[in-house]
Amino acid sequence: MSAVTSTRVDSAADSAAPAPARKLRQKIKPSRVILGIVGVVISLIWVFPVYWMVNSSLLPNVVLQNTTPTWLPFGGSWDNFAAVINGGTFFPALGMSLVIAIVTVVFCIVFAFLAALAISRFKFRGRKSFVLAVLLIQMLPAEGLFIAQYKLMGSLNLLNTVLGVSIIYIAAVVPFTIWMLRGFVAAVPVELEEAAYLDGASWWRMFRSVLFPLVMPGLVATSVFSFITAWNEFIFAMTLLGGASDQYTVAIGLKQFFGEHTNEWGYVMAASTIITIPVMIFFVLVQRKLSSGLVAGAVKG
Repeated sequence: MSAVTSTRVDSAADSAAPAPARKLRQKIKPSRVILGIVGVVISLIWVFPVYWMVNSSLLPNVVLQNTTPTWLPFGGSWDNFAAVINGGTFFPALGMSLVIAIVTVVFCIVFAFLAALAISRFKFRGRKSFVLAVLLIQMLPAEGLFIAQYKLMGSLNLLNTVLGVSIIYIAAVVPFTIWMLRGFVAAVPVELEEAAYLDGASWWRMFRSVLFPLVMPGLVATSVFSFITAWNEFIFAMTLLGGASDQYTVAIGLKQFFGEHTNEWGYVMAASTIITIPVMIFFVLVQRKLSSGLVAGAVKG
């Protein structure tokens, strides 16, 4: 009898509880709590290197060389940033990397988008062989092609030039962007293009108002990949620009802070923090297109 009474009291209390409280009580499940904890742990693992880089950039090199880690920048200063900025060689390298990255992104997007459009929308002899060749190129290690690329740039007198490095980066990124954009273009229904033609739109109007907005998420994703690849690459840039110190990129510019007997880790961390800022700005500028481009082409006239 008491058990029945207790059950009735609990049910009455649940019914008397506000609706939001009951919904919240029903939504909270142990599996969701566990997944939330796992997500927080994974997020901390990913964020910790960034925090450590920024924290180390505010500490002097003497503190960084201690065996006991300093978790908080007590007494930290901006001296490392001032030394990097006033060094005279870092900002020219930053501008050189920015030029190379922008050139790589623009040409990769143009070439890859047109190639993906041709593969997905037109039938021609050798189309499957071309797609297979693009996939096989992606499977080859970049180091295996480096000697041939170096000799090719040398025969074209493009060593120690920004143009030579840009061509190598474009050649390295275009196969991946073609393969990725091919899926985005193929996912766009052909009926939308045919409907635009029936409404009297020209090919350029259909391309600009229908196809291009729908493929925008793929263009943004591949542009971010191309930018990061050209921005962070070191081996090719160091080899092709080894004799032109005035055209060094930021990846090579970090090398000046590594000495024969000691390393200026404070300067390295400060320079690394500055290097990440353009990537973050570029991603913020283009990330809104990832979601807006999914439906823009279907609603714009």
